[in-house]
Amino acid sequence: MRRLVRSADAKGPSEIWWNPDEGQIDERALSGLDAVLHFGGRSIDVRWTETVKQEIRQSRVRSTRLLAETIARLTPRPPVLLVASAVGYYGDRDDEVLEESSARGHGFLPDLVVAWEGAADPAREAGVRVIHPRFGLVLSSESGALARMLPVFRLGGGGTLGGGRQWWSWVSLDDAVSAVLWLVGHESLDGGVNVTAPNPVTNAEFTDVLGRVLHRPTRTRVPEFALKLAFGEMAGETMLASQRVMPRRMLDAGFSFAYPELYGALRHILDS
Repeated sequence: MRRLVRSADAKGPSEIWWNPDEGQIDERALSGLDAVLHFGGRSIDVRWTETVKQEIRQSRVRSTRLLAETIARLTPRPPVLLVASAVGYYGDRDDEVLEESSARGHGFLPDLVVAWEGAADPAREAGVRVIHPRFGLVLSSESGALARMLPVFRLGGGGTLGGGRQWWSWVSLDDAVSAVLWLVGHESLDGGVNVTAPNPVTNAEFTDVLGRVLHRPTRTRVPEFALKLAFGEMAGETMLASQRVMPRRMLDAGFSFAYPELYGALRHILDS
């Protein structure tokens, strides 16, 4: 395994230097690799100003395009390019069940995902198998949304966000990692692939299950207006957005989730 790093003194067989902001990369180091996996991008968990939105977009599109264009020029080329994506592609869709065949949504995140996935086209057009795992809420106690929730929930201050009826599509970190490795080796799959557990839940259900696992009350409710006041547009497209996503292509191709139900996943993650 070799890591893409920005440090100018990258050395040894485990590192490949690049500077996506300047369009620079050690091209020769990518030749002959079995697969290239790209998970980069500025965090979206901040208040979105126009400047921040531009940074979020460029951090994904520019780096993906650099990798795709570089890979397309190589001989031999890596046969697989996996570029992480997100269920934000589908936008806010109420109770609609969303599969890979569903239309894209409307808003900043759907527009971002379309541009992000499209930036890999040079590799796709060169005959490389390009995969876009569209991740839901990846659950880990060490980072991400769950890690930020835990201190509040452990103090008994957890509760629903807005009305709590919005669907949250989630996946355990263990299953997310397993899915990535499985997708790289599964030659029949390319393009967008939903990486979410097959049992999405509403925010109210997520809140209740997390409270039960932690043995804490979850009576608090954060009003929608308060979230939008604090986080602006980001709240509407993430915390309050409803995305009832199913991993149809993975299920049809035979992938087995170790943690298909939220209660079991949280018990495992929190070792409860």
